[in-house]
Amino acid sequence: MGMGQSDMMIAAAAVNGLMPMHVWAMPDGRIRSVGTTLRKAFGPNLLDGTAFFDVFEVRRPGAIFTVDDLRRRAGERLSIVPHRVANVQSLRGIAVALGGEGGVLVNLSFGIGVIEAVVAHHLTDADFAATDLAMELLYLVEAKTAVTEELRQLNLRLQGARDAAQEQALTDTLTGLRNRRALDFAMANLIEHHIPFGLMHIDLDYFKAVNDTLGHAAGDHVLRQVAQSLLLETRSGDTVARVGGDEFVILFNGLTEPESLSRIANRVVERLSEPSDFQGEVCRISASIGITISTDYLPPEAEQMLSDADTALYASKNAGRGQAQLFRGDRRAAGE
Repeated sequence: MGMGQSDMMIAAAAVNGLMPMHVWAMPDGRIRSVGTTLRKAFGPNLLDGTAFFDVFEVRRPGAIFTVDDLRRRAGERLSIVPHRVANVQSLRGIAVALGGEGGVLVNLSFGIGVIEAVVAHHLTDADFAATDLAMELLYLVEAKTAVTEELRQLNLRLQGARDAAQEQALTDTLTGLRNRRALDFAMANLIEHHIPFGLMHIDLDYFKAVNDTLGHAAGDHVLRQVAQSLLLETRSGDTVARVGGDEFVILFNGLTEPESLSRIANRVVERLSEPSDFQGEVCRISASIGITISTDYLPPEAEQMLSDADTALYASKNAGRGQAQLFRGDRRAAGE
């Protein structure tokens, strides 16, 4: 006995409640009803009365082109590709043959694409059957995503803490300049990569007098002022380091022209000779500078360059302070 119109409506409502992803195809291939979730995802591409095979292509198993073909393959897993539907790549399904003129009921699912489908079509728990584990899967995915994000954020915080600790370990706390350790790293990197550089060793003249007469707070103020002055005379790629109480070293990345280095040194001497005010007291210092150039060494060696710059610095002091002198290595071999 065939199904009446009333029976068909009741059956469609029941099927939709149990299978919101179903397609009911009649024997002539026309779609009798579509589940609410499938309709939500497909929109106007999937309407009652549309031919099933105008909307869907059954990829596996092969040779399924009619509703009768679907009836013969009832119970088998189907791989179905929808036509002209955005954000739906493929569907999984199973067909159930209905008695009489009932046609075929095909129950579909998004398979492993459920996560993308939920996002793309704004699906919620109400769009899936109560027995469908899709939402439980999504909750697990969301929980995993939340944990993964928390771990990522934790790793970022740990990396930030490591970076901050490393930065602190390479920074002079009083002036904010690089410290001796950072200077050693920078010189080693330049030498290892065969990058030529100029080196300037600066010692403050009369700094002890400032400390002794005006106190350590005034001395700290002077050191911070000196740091700012040195930064103004250097580029972002240069290294400015405080390596002792009142000693500073500058590495000029790629700058080896003696005339250019001498001009910079003279500007530094002039700038540091300007008196500064600290709580109404005048602080006066000057600077003695020694300069070495990496291209004067075969090969350049950090300790030898620093030693030679120190020699040039004391030559400046002995010549009357407040001046700069260049150490002439004359293509000096390291270790001599």
